[in-house]
Amino acid sequence: MRLRPLLLVLLLALSSILATSTAQIPQPRPGVPQMSAVGETMAPAGSDSVRFLVLGDTGTGDRAQFAVGVQVWKSHQVFPYEFAIMLGDNIYGSERPQDFARKFEQPYKPLIDAKIPFYASLGNHDDPNQRYYKLFGMGGERFYSFQKKDVRFFALDSNYMDKDQQSWLQKELSGSTEKWKVAFFHHPIYSSGGRHGSEVDLRAIVEPLFLKYGVNVVFSGHEHFYERLKPQKGLHYFTSGGAAKLRSGDIITGPLTAKGFDTEQSYMVVEIDGDVLRFQTLSRRGKRVDSGEFTRQNAGTQ
Repeated sequence: MRLRPLLLVLLLALSSILATSTAQIPQPRPGVPQMSAVGETMAPAGSDSVRFLVLGDTGTGDRAQFAVGVQVWKSHQVFPYEFAIMLGDNIYGSERPQDFARKFEQPYKPLIDAKIPFYASLGNHDDPNQRYYKLFGMGGERFYSFQKKDVRFFALDSNYMDKDQQSWLQKELSGSTEKWKVAFFHHPIYSSGGRHGSEVDLRAIVEPLFLKYGVNVVFSGHEHFYERLKPQKGLHYFTSGGAAKLRSGDIITGPLTAKGFDTEQSYMVVEIDGDVLRFQTLSRRGKRVDSGEFTRQNAGTQ
């Protein structure tokens, strides 16, 4: 019985020590990523930059897509992107209402609930009627453009680069006065993929327009991996087609490849800050597999 008061004193002393020790542990600071919670996503550098998510070849509805969806939302806690662009093959297989729910709405539910808009382009596995699906932001069009601050985005349908689309693209590019011009579509015109490789016929059509009217960067999917190409004729190209599907070991590293990653699913977050574009590529486990920045071409002339 005499031990109880002593035991109570010891417990109170121990509680005081633990409280003091906890108070001395540095607390998380607002805006600083906590690696255990959000992986290796870095916070944006600019305070008023254009920030967006890049997803390609997403619509499987399988475990890998959901795993990437979890990481994508975790990245948003550190890198608060304002919208997402989709690089095609948005829905694989059947496209019933329940398929749109399982292959898009459920994996990205936190983003949809947060009112983060998506802007899709069509892939070779997509029904063109996806352009009427409200959450894909296409406004009923196979190809379209939109503006975010001083950046103009051009969503193309690389399945059917017909005369109408070519005329539209030339008109839109020539009339754009924004500092940055970003094109995105499904089929990469430069690629080191063993399964598909570069879409040379498409390149012959669109590259002269990109060069003539000052496109700065191009994002494509189709290849189920990530590749950052070495600049081609001054343009920057990214392939990001591994947000759900994966073709492991398919990159044939050669003169085109600046960085490749084909061992795990991945996605990108991008920031355009004045004359600088910064990018990060994250794996389905939250590892940062590539990052960097480049200055807008001819930045000193405007």
